Amino acid sequence: LRARPGEMALAHCGVLFLDELPEFQPRVLESLRQPLETARTAVARVNYHMTYPARFQLIAAMNPCKCGMAGEPGHSCRRGPRCAIDYQSRISGPLLDRMDIHIELPAVRASDMTLPPASEGSAEVAARVAAAREVQQARFAEAGRPDLMTNALADGQLLEDIATPDDAGRALLAEAADAMNMSARGYHRVLRVARTLADMDSSDVVRRVHVAEAVSYRQRTAMVRAAA
Repeated sequence: LRARPGEMALAHCGVLFLDELPEFQPRVLESLRQPLETARTAVARVNYHMTYPARFQLIAAMNPCKCGMAGEPGHSCRRGPRCAIDYQSRISGPLLDRMDIHIELPAVRASDMTLPPASEGSAEVAARVAAAREVQQARFAEAGRPDLMTNALADGQLLEDIATPDDAGRALLAEAADAMNMSARGYHRVLRVARTLADMDSSDVVRRVHVAEAVSYRQRTAMVRAAA
């Protein structure tokens, strides 16, 4: 029997969303690591070996702890900080290292629903994203790589060539890489995000402000940092 494509292969050229990330079995989470690097997934059995394309955008969500209330004002877990540490530690460092952006979001309160709408709507954001993608496509075509469409596909020397920060940004990145003990993979992911932020800002140069924002997206959650 021919191996059927799994969720990663079915998400090719799309989005793979995993909710409650720590609730997945460790072997399932670790199986994401190689496809995130190679954009391919393999199914190996005794009588056959199948490889499927699997270039997807991984988006994952999780609570800060098992009860979901860690860090909330007026709430304390019965197990204290250990609750958040144990829960978040279900996600391995190598898997987290392969995620470009880590964002910590506070809980939405009922009073937040009465706030005025954001000054920039979804249509305006979509227009900026489309413009940035056009810039990236043109940049890769000029570099002789028309097969690449977005910064997410660039890696290695090509990424360093197109995302070299200015002097202030380079100094900040070197300082952050040392302070955060970044891996080479993490370093390149900061460069990639900083280049995209510059494109969204209509800037030809990756500046210190872009590097600073990209670095801020590689922080682990505050609860684990505070308790570690």
